[in-house]
Amino acid sequence: MKKVSVGGQAVLEGVMMKGPDAYALAVRKPDNEIAIKVTDYKSLGERYKILTIPILRGIVNFLESLYIGMKTLMDSSEYLEDEEVAAASGDKKNEIKEEKKSDDKKPEEKKSGSDTGYLIGTLVVSLAMAIGIFMILPAFVANLFYHFTESAIIVNLIEGILRLVIFLGYVYVISFMKDINRTYMYHGAEHKTINCMEAGDDLTVENVQKHTRFHRRCGTSFVFIVMFISILVFMFVKTDTLWLRLVSRVLLVPVIAGISYEFIRYAGKHDNVISRALSAPGLWVQRLTTREPEDSMVEVAIKSVEGVIDWHEYVDCVRNDSFE
Repeated sequence: MKKVSVGGQAVLEGVMMKGPDAYALAVRKPDNEIAIKVTDYKSLGERYKILTIPILRGIVNFLESLYIGMKTLMDSSEYLEDEEVAAASGDKKNEIKEEKKSDDKKPEEKKSGSDTGYLIGTLVVSLAMAIGIFMILPAFVANLFYHFTESAIIVNLIEGILRLVIFLGYVYVISFMKDINRTYMYHGAEHKTINCMEAGDDLTVENVQKHTRFHRRCGTSFVFIVMFISILVFMFVKTDTLWLRLVSRVLLVPVIAGISYEFIRYAGKHDNVISRALSAPGLWVQRLTTREPEDSMVEVAIKSVEGVIDWHEYVDCVRNDSFE
């Protein structure tokens, strides 16, 4: 068996895990059952080798992660909405089923076109909002400091600090929302499950709960690295013209994402002083974005892993150091 990296994401009442050939969504429904949806997926890097070169592969991975993450988040909400509608409809449930059966087209076929358009639209809007809040807003505010100093380095440093404060403040404030707090718990379950498997332990609830809820390849660490790299990159973009400053921030987002990916990739594959230093800030931030999960949440995470990889074979290879 080849050694592969399994990554994931917490969603509403569930976990998405992505393997080499597919990604799986597992959701705990209101009736306490676990719904599992496995989707075959071949990354753009596997289809077009030119997209695997350093920096560029980070940009591609960033966009793919956003797309899959948004899609699975929307899918998870549908499971919960369907259950709520079914519970509220009572006897109408059977009528709805009959209507669906009488339709010649499958639900997936009917919705695929409109869903894809809606998903892409939502992704574009969400990305634009994120860039506006975490990139443009700090740049706009920092530009005001040119009234007090002519040093581009000082202004860029202030911009970076503002960006970090806004990000950390946002993560902290939304943690008080009940749904977000539970999502943070599923985030912890995702990390614990991957750590358990990569340590060569069988995926049982008891084993998983013994492991840490922090992981070096976490998306939170990636975002934090993006914030840090942006400070360094923008040090070389010296302009006190506001519109140029704002445009540069937008245009350089893909470059910063590509560079940050290489840092995370290195930290995830090595265990040395450099990798630990790169991982430390992100692991600290994960104290805000993860919580200790309930056993039922760990069960969901395990089901998600089982949808994309044979963990028994993987664990055997870890124990015997027999990866190809």
